Amino acid sequence: MVRLLCLAIGYLFGLFQTGYIYGRLHGIDIREYGSGNAGTTNTLRTLGRTAGAVTLLGDAFKCVFAVLLVRFLFRESYGDMLPLLSLYTAAGVILGHNFPVYLHFHGGKGIAATAGLILATSWTMTLLGLVTFCAALFLTHYVSLGSLLVYVGFVIELIVFGQRGMFGMTQAHLNEMYALGIALMLLAFWMHRENIRRLLHGEERKTYLSKK
Repeated sequence: MVRLLCLAIGYLFGLFQTGYIYGRLHGIDIREYGSGNAGTTNTLRTLGRTAGAVTLLGDAFKCVFAVLLVRFLFRESYGDMLPLLSLYTAAGVILGHNFPVYLHFHGGKGIAATAGLILATSWTMTLLGLVTFCAALFLTHYVSLGSLLVYVGFVIELIVFGQRGMFGMTQAHLNEMYALGIALMLLAFWMHRENIRRLLHGEERKTYLSKK
């Protein structure tokens, strides 16, 4: 029951669609431009760097705030499984971001929200994810590739650090956390299926943070 509650709390936070709201404040529906996505990359390409930065921070920190709220609510009663509940909360945020009910389930792809999840989990994992993403973007200029590599790295780090005792949970709870992390990774790959197809065919659009 507590897991479902954490999912629900996360989903409500995920409904704060930063890119969509930013676009509306500037007189457009961001989903009608570019890739049709309400996430950071499309907002960056459509409305510029400031819009992209605002969207990234808004979508990341809505996940951070949701996780912090759950930790505050359940730290006494479920302290022995708090990292697992935090991940369920983040999963809810990602689902709310990707499939917002009031936008007919058409939102973003959950990468910025996942950045918030990683930030709320560990500074070490945050640094590793940042290095992975920046290296991929610098070398290839493919945001989608960098995002997916970060997800793969996150799952690997989750398992490695979990087995090294970082989260302080029972093996059963750890296994559940690993399974949920893998499920989120698979969801990310599914949400990026068209990007993957374009990557394989050399048709993916590149993103440059500075003028060529």
